[in-house]
Amino acid sequence: MTDARENGVSAMQRFAEVARATKETDITVRLNLDGTGKTSVETGVPFFDHMLDAFGRHGLFDLEVRATGDLEVDSHHTVEDVGIVLGRAFAEALGSKKGIVRFGSQFVAMDEALVLAAVDISGRGALYYDVDVPIEIIGTFDTTLAKEFFIAFAREAQVTLHLVGFKGENSHHIIEAAFKAAGRVLSEACAINPRIAGVLPSTKGAL
Repeated sequence: MTDARENGVSAMQRFAEVARATKETDITVRLNLDGTGKTSVETGVPFFDHMLDAFGRHGLFDLEVRATGDLEVDSHHTVEDVGIVLGRAFAEALGSKKGIVRFGSQFVAMDEALVLAAVDISGRGALYYDVDVPIEIIGTFDTTLAKEFFIAFAREAQVTLHLVGFKGENSHHIIEAAFKAAGRVLSEACAINPRIAGVLPSTKGAL
């Protein structure tokens, strides 16, 4: 969390920068949870860039992602590892979690596709995914990797995330609705509730 000053006005912004390098990928993520949806994404996987852009814009997160990976093998390592780093950035930016709404649910419709996202910022990272996608490849993107991204993200962000596809025929629409719904529901859940400022929304006193 940083104290950002603009035009003489001081405001606390929940920001994190996380980098991770392995023999397979080299990734840096900068994330501002209290942004306006400004994004800059370069992963080498065009459709995945498009999905991360949708995630940031609809979550109103300022998001910068720079990733290089072993795309000559396939895009699996890059997509999964971006999920790891983005999840860690989310957890770090969230900080103490005091005053957050904690829960959220959002339906997103994109033409014929309809996807539900629900989240609990619980401290227990898990994904529950029931999204059927008719085709396996969109551009150069293996559609099964959407689930791998969200598994990695939910685990590292320490959130319980449900994604459920209710309707859809076009694979692009279905996956894009899932990313938009995830961004919107996370924005809803990590928002500060002024009625419980400084208090953890937990009967246990811990998240």
